[in-house]
Amino acid sequence: MTKTPHHPAVSLYARETRAGLMDRREFISRATMLGLSASAAYAAIGLSLPTPAQAAPQKGGTLRVNMETKALKDPRLWDWTEYANFCRGWLDYLAQFNRDGSVTGGLLESWSANDAATEYVLNLRKGVKWNNGDDFTAEDVVHNFDRWADGTVEGNSMATRVAALQDPDTKKLRPGAVEVIDAHTVRLNLAQSDISIIAGLSDYPAAVVHRSYTGGDLLDNPIGTGAYLPESYSVGEKGVLVRNPNHDYWRAGGWLDRIEFIDLGTDQSAILAAAEGDEIDLTYRTDGDFVAAFDAIGWQPTDVVTANTLAVRFNQAGAPYDNRDVRRGIQLAVDNAKVLELGIGGLGLPGENHHVCPVHPEYATLPALEVNPDKGREMVVAAGHGDTEFELTSLDTEWQRNTCDAIAAQMRDAGLNVKRTILPGATFWNDWLKYPFSATEWGPRPLGIQIMALAYKSGVAWNESAFANETFDSLLAQGLSIADADKRRKIMAQMQRILQEEGVLIQPYWRSVYNHSNGKFANVNVHPFYQLDLHDIHMQG
Repeated sequence: MTKTPHHPAVSLYARETRAGLMDRREFISRATMLGLSASAAYAAIGLSLPTPAQAAPQKGGTLRVNMETKALKDPRLWDWTEYANFCRGWLDYLAQFNRDGSVTGGLLESWSANDAATEYVLNLRKGVKWNNGDDFTAEDVVHNFDRWADGTVEGNSMATRVAALQDPDTKKLRPGAVEVIDAHTVRLNLAQSDISIIAGLSDYPAAVVHRSYTGGDLLDNPIGTGAYLPESYSVGEKGVLVRNPNHDYWRAGGWLDRIEFIDLGTDQSAILAAAEGDEIDLTYRTDGDFVAAFDAIGWQPTDVVTANTLAVRFNQAGAPYDNRDVRRGIQLAVDNAKVLELGIGGLGLPGENHHVCPVHPEYATLPALEVNPDKGREMVVAAGHGDTEFELTSLDTEWQRNTCDAIAAQMRDAGLNVKRTILPGATFWNDWLKYPFSATEWGPRPLGIQIMALAYKSGVAWNESAFANETFDSLLAQGLSIADADKRRKIMAQMQRILQEEGVLIQPYWRSVYNHSNGKFANVNVHPFYQLDLHDIHMQG
């Protein structure tokens, strides 16, 4: 086993960064996903790990944050970050995706990978206790991988993230894929290379459950390694966490007495009114024109440029979107730069209809998109759908509604018939994978290749476009085996081009994300994925 700090790819990345050929954020992201600690990664390029000066945290206080309280379900089935943010009170993760792009250890002390990224050794933290008194051990880790790898469970997107551990016939964990070395050491034996697997373990459905959990209501028996416990949870109304007085948390943190998640829906004006009325301390997110509105009332903003986007996708499982010319024709009618401006007030970067962001290390620059409404209508008419009514469905959240309204308006300007359907969240989320033509918010991942595997690989749980392409799948397998992002970029260029040429989606922009607070709490800066690291939040000194 090659120790990751001496991994050849990491050494190459460090040289390129010192020579100015790679930016710091990109290096930190790449190096930590291969197992280098954050402090070692910064040191490799001659820097010290940033440590913002703060007063020593004191226990106490109640944080009130607006956030939708959705009906909880098995973590591996989570498809929205809100589930994870509440359950982070008592459920921890093996790895952590940080604001600076790094992936660092959570319940993992460290890990290492061989040069081919086919074997990973996971070193678990010692001394971690579950809140029922059990030790956290390799038995728990094996239990979670067994659950994650089960592709027979409908909606289990974790099976995509750990596909290299699956038996291709049973769609379950392959015998010998997860090997216990001792109580605190586990080896992953992958069937094929996968440089994204550790990053996948930091994704929000990868919450680590106790070995006794086999599904069902998480609130019935909330066993976890975290510092908090759920006090109450009411769907659509409110969820409350309180510090667990009978559990010694395994790391510094868990400072607050109480955390209240108040469901104010998706109407940003209602959230602004709650802030002005001193009913909340923190916005889960601040969207569109309301960034300026919260600034105006004196709340403190934070922001980060992300690979967060809105995927306006065509479901190729049925007509008319099984016709490539229809999909491409609609794409040609839409100018993404205009959608960026009209949809989210220009707070981001234009997208390129392939779902790989310039912040991703393997992003490939392609020629500018063609915008040609007349040609687009001609293609749709020639495909026999000149009189077809295209129904575009979106959530009622303002920025998503505005974005889809802008797309529909441009389609109409091109001479196409468009019906807009706007649904409340409770309705939209029930069928988000099934709509013929709809918009879904996609959060960022550290690697572009991760998004390709999660959203566009044939047959995977979150492939809402029903896109299936053997060439793309073959390129994806190759890309997952290449640790060097510069070499992987050559593969990614082909994959990006396929998504564009096949007209898989209108991906109008990359969003900068924001939140606001009243200034009473530390460590509440917005995360690229709206992730709330609850254990780190404390009252300002």
